[in-house]
Amino acid sequence: MKTRTTQFIQHLSHDIEDESLAQEYLDESLPLIGLVIMFFNSLEKLLDSFLCEIISDRTDAPGLIVIQKLSYSAKVDLFKRFSEDFHLSSTLNPRGFENLIAELGEVASLRNLVVHADWNSTDHEGYTFVRLKASKTGMLQEYAQFSAESLGKIVDRTLKAKELLSDYW
Repeated sequence: MKTRTTQFIQHLSHDIEDESLAQEYLDESLPLIGLVIMFFNSLEKLLDSFLCEIISDRTDAPGLIVIQKLSYSAKVDLFKRFSEDFHLSSTLNPRGFENLIAELGEVASLRNLVVHADWNSTDHEGYTFVRLKASKTGMLQEYAQFSAESLGKIVDRTLKAKELLSDYW
């Protein structure tokens, strides 16, 4: 995914030269944005299921009580700590575990970029405002180019992370 920055000058604004081209871009991207959200939610529900099973293999109730108000990153951290404790008490040292944990975090970051992007700021090239960044030269407006290809790659990575999680389990 390509990014670009522009200098923040007094007011948060975005240069959109051709709104009809920007709308065409959004119309093409919208189904993929939905897939990013849908598949990320299915990944999180799989993680929830595994956490519930770790906490009690008899019923999900205790696990659901524990994870009920946890953020996704807190669930990943809890899963990591339970898994590392299990690794210490067994002879298993699964290859790729650190990669799995890193990928679970990375797909969350990508999903957050998509979900929290200011889609009304999308220009005709697909650059969409995602955040302000502080720099030595002042505030910068960061834009990510959410092309159909890059959104498809986020979907693929999310599905791959789900597969890695299932394979680990």
